[in-house]
Amino acid sequence: MTGHGLPGADDVDHEKNGFNPGEILYDFDYGKVSTLPNGQTLREYEIVVINKNIEVVPGIEFPAWTYNGRIPGPTLRATEGDRVRIRMVNGSSHPHSMHFHGYHPSEMDGVPGTGPGGMVQPGQEFTYEFDAEPYGLHLYHCHVFPLARHIAKGLYGAFIVDPKEARPKVDKEMVMVMHGIDIDFDDANDFYAVNGIPFYYQNHPIQIKVGESVRIYLVNILEFDLVNSFHLHANFFHYYPTGTSLTPSAFTDTIIQGQAERGILEFTYKYPGMYMFHAHVTEFAELGWNGMFEVTN
Repeated sequence: MTGHGLPGADDVDHEKNGFNPGEILYDFDYGKVSTLPNGQTLREYEIVVINKNIEVVPGIEFPAWTYNGRIPGPTLRATEGDRVRIRMVNGSSHPHSMHFHGYHPSEMDGVPGTGPGGMVQPGQEFTYEFDAEPYGLHLYHCHVFPLARHIAKGLYGAFIVDPKEARPKVDKEMVMVMHGIDIDFDDANDFYAVNGIPFYYQNHPIQIKVGESVRIYLVNILEFDLVNSFHLHANFFHYYPTGTSLTPSAFTDTIIQGQAERGILEFTYKYPGMYMFHAHVTEFAELGWNGMFEVTN
């Protein structure tokens, strides 16, 4: 089912792009898991930076910089206290890095001037290693300058650190990374999207059941606009800013996030039907940041 009488109803070639936002929604990378001699859990990840043309709307390609050939990069997931080891290989033509939000030593911060991991040259690699903390919903992105360009070109992703005592189980977990797409590099977004492709969840509604508990890990990495937002139709959600508390701070249907803000949403639907979710900024919604939940019995 596609379109629903809304603009932007045509689809792109996801196979050629090499990724599908419908799969990214549920794709959590827990890494290669082993145990260190001290008993600590070790999670190892591999990230390759590559330049890649991505068809973002039919007939229009975006010359992206990517982690593992997709926008956003992999959703890395660990538990608080795990040792995480991320090997980043720079297979692109520009220097890049990975800067993680959360606690870590300076030399693992991924910022130029803090060590070799702050600017990894083309053809080189660096391994970031630190303990995953604090628990919550975080993010990572390139921190090489010009910073706005490196982020806006696609070098970002979500980093989830689960609490040691897990959150209550839900029926369905999803990750949504909100961002913009500046096709002509004039520092103004031409399209807006969640998980890489404008209009995707409008063209391919997300399937949920009546009464099914849903948890969304929502990250805003939008450049060139000061704020982004998320509005859920015909429903309210519990909201946990940054995911660093197990108690929600709000029960609402709309939240606003500044750049690099993030939070966790939890909700269920009482009635079957088609329900829209979108940025409550008209321009953003009309230029790609909207989608549908298809709720069935």
